[in-house]
Amino acid sequence: MLKSNYVFESSWEVCNKVGGIYTVLSSKASTMRKNFGDNVFFIGPDIWQNADSLDFTQTNEFAEWRNFVNTEGKITVKIGRWKVPGEPLAILVDFRKLFEQKNEIFYDFWAKFGVNSLNAYGDYNEAGMFGVASGMVIESFYNFYKLENQRVIAHFEEWTTSFGLFYIKSHLPEIATVFTTHATTIGRSIAGNHKPLYDYLQFYNGDQMSRELNVEAKHSAEKTAAHLADCFTTVSNITACECASLLEKMPEVTPNGFEDDFVPKGAKYPVARKKARQTLLKTATEMLGYKMPENTVIIGTSGRYEFKNKGLDVFIDAINVAARQKLDNEILVFIMVPAWINPYSDEQQKFATTPLMEQHNDMIINALNMHGFSNSQHENIKIIFAPVYLNGQDGRFNLPYYDLLSGFDLTVFPSYYEPWGYTPMESAAFAVPTITTNLAGFGQWISPKEQGIDNGVAVIERNDHNYFDVMHKIADEILKFVQKSPDERKKIAKLAQNITKNAHWNKFFEYYKKAYEKALKLKIMN
Repeated sequence: MLKSNYVFESSWEVCNKVGGIYTVLSSKASTMRKNFGDNVFFIGPDIWQNADSLDFTQTNEFAEWRNFVNTEGKITVKIGRWKVPGEPLAILVDFRKLFEQKNEIFYDFWAKFGVNSLNAYGDYNEAGMFGVASGMVIESFYNFYKLENQRVIAHFEEWTTSFGLFYIKSHLPEIATVFTTHATTIGRSIAGNHKPLYDYLQFYNGDQMSRELNVEAKHSAEKTAAHLADCFTTVSNITACECASLLEKMPEVTPNGFEDDFVPKGAKYPVARKKARQTLLKTATEMLGYKMPENTVIIGTSGRYEFKNKGLDVFIDAINVAARQKLDNEILVFIMVPAWINPYSDEQQKFATTPLMEQHNDMIINALNMHGFSNSQHENIKIIFAPVYLNGQDGRFNLPYYDLLSGFDLTVFPSYYEPWGYTPMESAAFAVPTITTNLAGFGQWISPKEQGIDNGVAVIERNDHNYFDVMHKIADEILKFVQKSPDERKKIAKLAQNITKNAHWNKFFEYYKKAYEKALKLKIMN
């Protein structure tokens, strides 16, 4: 295998925990370092200014190069270690000065590659400047340390770094490039706008739909990067089909792996589970005003606040179906989804652990109210909405998400649009049985056919038209699980954890090696 000597991997989520790609990269970091040592560099945005990133420790490594870059003044960089397992080298780049050249940069890449930034808005400008800055970091390091005779990979994650790829293609074309999309902009938009994605996928025109849904600039950047990259990848077969139709380019599939460094092992696990469970029950007591029984079954869901795409709608509806049944155990449900909170209010709000801005417009609150949930003591299902990032400093739980996860008995992630599905994967790795769907890459990887919770991970068949069927199947799986004995639940939990052992990065990283090799070979051939 043709092996790369240096890898630069750029993402908006390096040392910046805002979404699922953070989990991909931070869990992959240890394996990356085992393969490349300190010749792998993660590049992220320095958005902290005078504050310190919680995940980054600045060091004096490569100080001569750092001082050279900062003296030049086009961009400024910090170099140090990402505080995740493996502690890889990380470069944080401040790209604010590039906004002075924004129009020239956008015009240059339109002229060279046809990237249409005309209708850009919102985070497009910020992502574009960060992308260019990350390309400049790679170019500067490459030239400063004279890497001309080395096999170098520049790997760009998502459309938010696509301008880095354009910069490398324009200024340093001898470097092999890899571009990964974790979810296409237009596919996510189609799904989120309540249009049927899967039945009509082959008939949609990505360019036309991007104009209709007002994401033309992001789609143009993403599609251009996919076609320019020496190797284009995505995370699952379901998203590969999406890319082929909407971006008109078939990618290589590089599935997302997982490292169990995060998971307490041996005697530590029951201790961690007990602490997490006590924290969840204590929060419930504070919120509800009364104590839940010790044998309460705790169910959770989490992730990005995409009400339809993440299946929050069908989850709440399924809980409502379950609530109409006679139950031997009480159920406590946590919906852990960051939302628009009001940091200036200390008013206690029904369901929410933290006051919300414009609570009357919140879709989760409205769905709970529509079904008549009240969290009164006579109800057999209580629901608590945690609209905060669980980073250990939220003011209510004060434990990171992973430290809380082991306290759940069951999780549910019934996504309609989920290119991979880290949340159910993480859940299973923490020995928490989980329910997902065949529209998640992880669900498809688990089983091509529908299966129940007795297997550790339930996979519900979902399509464009069977919403109510999915709702009832989820409710059935929840009720089936709740009615099992504690010993039966432990056996199911063990099955769930065993499944994820086949998805560790030491196995899935082989797909990345092949992608890097493909990019290098193409560069050599050209």
